Amino acid sequence: MKKEKFTYEKSGVNINAADNFVRFISSISSNNKGKKKFNNIGGFGSISNIPKNLKNPKIVACTDGVGTKVEIANLLNKYDTIGIDLVAMSVNDLIVQGARPLLFLDYISINKIDLNKLKSILKGIVKGCKISNCELVGGETAEMPGTYEKGKFDIAGFAVGLVDEKKILIKENIKKNDLVLAIPSSGVHSNGYSLVRHVLKNKKINLKNNLFLKKELLRPTKIYVQEVLNLIDNNLLNGCANITGGGLADNIKRVIPDRLVADIDLNKVKTKKIFKWLKQNNIDDKEMLKTFNCGVGFCLIVNPKNLDKVTKFFTKEFKPYVIGKITKGKNKVKLNGKIDWS
Repeated sequence: MKKEKFTYEKSGVNINAADNFVRFISSISSNNKGKKKFNNIGGFGSISNIPKNLKNPKIVACTDGVGTKVEIANLLNKYDTIGIDLVAMSVNDLIVQGARPLLFLDYISINKIDLNKLKSILKGIVKGCKISNCELVGGETAEMPGTYEKGKFDIAGFAVGLVDEKKILIKENIKKNDLVLAIPSSGVHSNGYSLVRHVLKNKKINLKNNLFLKKELLRPTKIYVQEVLNLIDNNLLNGCANITGGGLADNIKRVIPDRLVADIDLNKVKTKKIFKWLKQNNIDDKEMLKTFNCGVGFCLIVNPKNLDKVTKFFTKEFKPYVIGKITKGKNKVKLNGKIDWS
């Protein structure tokens, strides 16, 4: 009797498929190389140049994922936007420190290599890198049978940026009477999707048949890199905050110095249709504000005299507007008023 030979492929891992994916990554990365001198994809590590115009460069690093937004992508069999989300979640954090994104790496773990799905995700990552002017230098794709159910996957991203020491956005730059500006979000971005999915399930909503929700729930996260870096280059920004999980209050307070308060008027917040829809589904104001961005994707803290100069760097769709000011006090953030959900 012939003994069965055990192979890695029989255990559920297809190295040939993984190699084909690496070759695809290398091909699209090469098409977007620009002025880079190193071919990093497929090697043991990644090499990048340090810009020569920085006198005292400091490294800033961030990592993030897109949470259960991947489940919406799976449900709708549409994967070309979550790669943009993945880049956005990290590079939007980098710029809060004043850093210019330099390079990006991704990690994809999946039950079984699905080349069409992975290629679609990667195209989104490359697009996100292009928007934020950083280089995709490598990553890891892990085929993990037995860990993930059939068709399931997760993605994570890692971004590295550089900032000249004199350009770091430190808390001490923020002063009393500075204005707090809201930059509109593109939508839900990549936070709160477990609650979104809970609503869909409990309301028995067929997402595939709802054109509004299909579009909104996979709308990619807005990348704020170019606009914010323009403000930094022109010395127009005292501080900023990326509004992600925890909402306005939890994220703004992370950049406010002791003995100062960001006094926010919620009456001035311009929310979006998707958040009005969510609010109608038995979610109270407190839960909305700590779970979602509610229409504010990013906040700027600027000197009042620079307000007109700041707004000139933005398109009409994402033009920042005043929602509060910096005052003396404790607790770092104070939310007043109420968002108009009507």
